[in-house]
Amino acid sequence: MTENRKKIRRITISGIVMAIIIAQSLFPMLGYIPLGVINLTTIHITVIIVGILFGSFEGTIAGTTWGVFSFINAWTRPTSLVQTLVFTNPLVSVVPRIIVGILAAIIFKRLAHFNLAVRAALTAIICSLLNTVLVLGTIYVGYRTPAVAHAYGLKDSSLLGNLLLGVVGTNGIPEALLAAVVVPIIVKALSTALHKNNLD
Repeated sequence: MTENRKKIRRITISGIVMAIIIAQSLFPMLGYIPLGVINLTTIHITVIIVGILFGSFEGTIAGTTWGVFSFINAWTRPTSLVQTLVFTNPLVSVVPRIIVGILAAIIFKRLAHFNLAVRAALTAIICSLLNTVLVLGTIYVGYRTPAVAHAYGLKDSSLLGNLLLGVVGTNGIPEALLAAVVVPIIVKALSTALHKNNLD
C-alpha cells in the first residue's frame, strides 16, 4: 500500500470510527445494553476493536471521541446527578478513554505469541477493566465528598470506596466478559475482510 493510500485509509477509518462512536454516545440503546438493574456499556468494545485492527493513532481518535462525548453529555444531557458532579471533569470522562484506545493497540501487539482470538480476548478484558478501574479510581481519589456520596445514595462518604468496588463487580466484570466474547468475533471477521481487500 502506497503512503498516499495509507493516509487516505487512515482519514477514512478515523471518520467512520468517529461517526460510529458519536452515534453510540447520542443514542443510549446503541451505547449500552440494559440488563435488569445494570446497564452494560458497549462503546468500549468499539474503541478496543479499532485499536486492535488499526493501531494506536486510530485507537486514540476512537478513545478521544468517546471521552469528549461523555464529557459533553455530562454537561448537556446528564442521566444522573453523579454524571453532572463527576463526568464534567475531563480527567474522569476523557483521559481514561484515550488511554484505553492507545493501550488496546499496544497490548494486542505485545501478545503476538498467542493466536488472534486469544490476543483479542485478552486485550478486550485488560482494556475493559482498565477503563473501569481508571474511571472509578479517579472518582475515589478526587470525589470522595458528601455531595458525590449523596448522589450515589450514601449517607457517609467513607462508604464510597465500598460502593465503587461493588460497581466493579456489577458492571466492570460483566463488561469485560462481554468484550472478551464480542471483540474476538468482530476482530477475526474484519481482519479477514481487510486482508482480502488488501486494506490491512
